[in-house]
Amino acid sequence: MKPGHKPDAQAENALTQEGLKAPDRELQEFGRVRAYARRGRMPWRRIGERRQERLINEALVTREAAGEANGKPFPLHLNRFVRAGRFQRLLFSRFVDDLRDAATFDLNRRHPRESARRLFSTGQQLAVALTLVVLITVSIQWPVAALISLNAFVTAYFICVIGFRLYLLFLSRAPSKRAPAAADTPDKDLPVITILLPLYNDAALLPALSHAVDNLDYPAAKKDVKLLLEEDDAATIREAERLGLDKRYDVLRIPASQPRTKPKACNYGLHLARGDLIVIYDAEDQPETDQLRKAAAAFQGADESLACAQARLNYYNARDNWLTRMFTLEYSLWFDWLLPALQRLRAPIPLGGTSNFLRTDTLIKVGGWDPYNVTEDADLGLRLARFGYRTEIIDSTTYEEANCRTDNWIRQRSRWMKGYIQTWLVHMRAPGAILSHSGWTGLLSVQLFLAGNVFSALVYPILWTVFAIWLIAQPPVISTLFPGPLLWLNMFALVFGNLFFILMMAAAPIKRGWYDLCVFGFTAPFYWLLTSAAGYKAVWQTFFRLHYWEKTDHMLSDAARRKRKEALENMIKP
Repeated sequence: MKPGHKPDAQAENALTQEGLKAPDRELQEFGRVRAYARRGRMPWRRIGERRQERLINEALVTREAAGEANGKPFPLHLNRFVRAGRFQRLLFSRFVDDLRDAATFDLNRRHPRESARRLFSTGQQLAVALTLVVLITVSIQWPVAALISLNAFVTAYFICVIGFRLYLLFLSRAPSKRAPAAADTPDKDLPVITILLPLYNDAALLPALSHAVDNLDYPAAKKDVKLLLEEDDAATIREAERLGLDKRYDVLRIPASQPRTKPKACNYGLHLARGDLIVIYDAEDQPETDQLRKAAAAFQGADESLACAQARLNYYNARDNWLTRMFTLEYSLWFDWLLPALQRLRAPIPLGGTSNFLRTDTLIKVGGWDPYNVTEDADLGLRLARFGYRTEIIDSTTYEEANCRTDNWIRQRSRWMKGYIQTWLVHMRAPGAILSHSGWTGLLSVQLFLAGNVFSALVYPILWTVFAIWLIAQPPVISTLFPGPLLWLNMFALVFGNLFFILMMAAAPIKRGWYDLCVFGFTAPFYWLLTSAAGYKAVWQTFFRLHYWEKTDHMLSDAARRKRKEALENMIKP
């Protein structure tokens, strides 16, 4: 606790319930908070021992951890026993202000170059200003030549994006290396896994989510489940209590503060994690039951360079309507084909927002999640690569609810694309770090895969507009701005690029045997127009609502409502 810091009254009241005397704050260190959480023991206050004429410590101890301290017998009369859940709440209350500070500012303090708190670094601001001066000067002096050069650059970059995707598709055809079988590790040798469940205004999803987590095939004592709820989300808190989740999960009420983002909430859970591994599940997630065992098996025997095991993501309501079918094709392409190919290249992998299993100590070392980045998953994947770590894709799937409404889909996609812009700007502050750990292949993948997603969405409607004007009217200005070879190269990129991406989308579900979805890949151009709309919204928000977390609505599909009903009927009673 910092000098002069005043703990809030609510925290003090929570700490002194059940007859506990006020703690000696000088005895407790925030730097050891995770050690307290893992051991289930925290020094509470000093008391005198007349016979020995010295001070000894009274400790707050979970009943599960009682009996020893540092391998030595602990005086039983000095223990103050509490249940594990109660211990976590007391620990959270004791350090709530320190946790708020660390969750919000720790990355920015320790690794300021890795934080998206500022959009542009000083060097980037100078580079942008210089580039604008040069472009304006050239455009005034040689306007036609400037536009021709711009067209040539856009066409060349688009062709490079197409070529890189084609290369990834070729790489992904080969079978992936299999991880050890999930059943090979005895229960006693399995690591503790901390499961973070960040929710906000998602009370309706709690039954299905908790049912899925409870049904994961993993020893109950080695599942450290933390339900992260905003303190003003009364409906979700009431639902958690109604379902009895406060009796078997650690329910942490996150204080309201800015930025109000999922990664900031997860940083609270990170500092209180008991697990050697840590994973996030979103409100609508339905992971396969053996996923924790497969993740543990991926780390078994692996060297310390393996920091993350990413499960695949897909959708359980794929066939609701056209939009959900296209979303499913896109996720199948991304997680079943492209990310495994990036793994083969040992290139940085932009993680999915859920079901990525991380070494907890490594995550703390690299600064945790960035609370100012609205696609903290993609950012973390690149940051791990910058620190010399790698990610593997495991053969397990978490199923989610696909967006079935266009407005909701655009809100979600624009947030993702805004986060891609943030992530690219952050990691281009020092591209040499990616180059040193991942080589030219890794650096190029960031430019052509991550940045290429945003660029393709922005340029797509422009290319089609130019093509339509040329096809219908063939005005002289088109011939001027797209002279001879450049026009045909542009048309080749547009036509071949569309054809190639359409075929990729059509082939995406083949690995899962969902052949009935393949035909919808041929409608991809209409889907990409929606992506373009989200892309332009993302650019606007990048400059005017940079850290705003645009909430995605869930429980919109019949499939999600059925899962809720089934969970309520079959839920394990506390």
